[in-house]
Amino acid sequence: MIAFVSGSVAALAPTTAVIEVGGVGMAVQCTPNTLSELRVGKEAKLATSLVVREDSLTLYGFADDDERRVFELLQTASGVGPRLAQAMLAVHTPDALRVAVATGDEKALTAVPGIGKKGAQKLLLELKDRLGEPVGAHIGRQGIGSAVSASWRDQLHAALIGLGYATREADEAVAAVAPQAEAAESTPHVGQLLKAALQSLNRTR
Repeated sequence: MIAFVSGSVAALAPTTAVIEVGGVGMAVQCTPNTLSELRVGKEAKLATSLVVREDSLTLYGFADDDERRVFELLQTASGVGPRLAQAMLAVHTPDALRVAVATGDEKALTAVPGIGKKGAQKLLLELKDRLGEPVGAHIGRQGIGSAVSASWRDQLHAALIGLGYATREADEAVAAVAPQAEAAESTPHVGQLLKAALQSLNRTR
C-alpha cells in the first residue's frame, strides 16, 4: 500500500493533483478542500489510499491520516465505494461525520450527493460503532464541513489561482458565489464555495 506521497505539485485539476515523486508524476484524486491547500510548484505531502480494481489502480489523497482513516472506514459500510466515501469527505470533515453519525443526523448525510433518506438511515446504523468519537478541538454539533475565517474571498481566490485559473476568471467565480456565501446562516465553508465556483466556471467556458 502507498501510505503517502511527497513531492512537488506538478499540476492541479478540479478533482486531481499530480505530485512528482522521484521523477514520476502520480495522479491523486482529492477533495476540493485538499486541493485548495495545494499550489503548483510547491512541495506537498498527502496521506493516500490505493484502491485496486480489476481494470484500474486509483490513488486517493488526503490532508492527513485521520481523513484517510475515515475514508477507509466509510467503505466498510455496504454500498459505499471510494467515490461516495470521497464525496462524503468533500462535504463534511471527519469530525463532522462522526458527530452526524453519533447524533443520528440524517440531514447531514443527505447533504452528500448520492445519499437519499433511506441510504442515510442505513449508513447511520452501519457506521454507528465504526467511526468513533470526534477527535478535533471543537466537538459538538457542526454544520457542513468546517468553518473558515472571514477572509473566505481571499482563500477561495487563492485556491482558484492554484488550480490554474486566470486572475480574471478567479475574480468572476468569487463574485458568482458571493450571494451564496452571504446568504449562509453560518460562516461559509471554502470547500463548498470552491465546488460552486468551479461549476460556475465550467458553465462559462
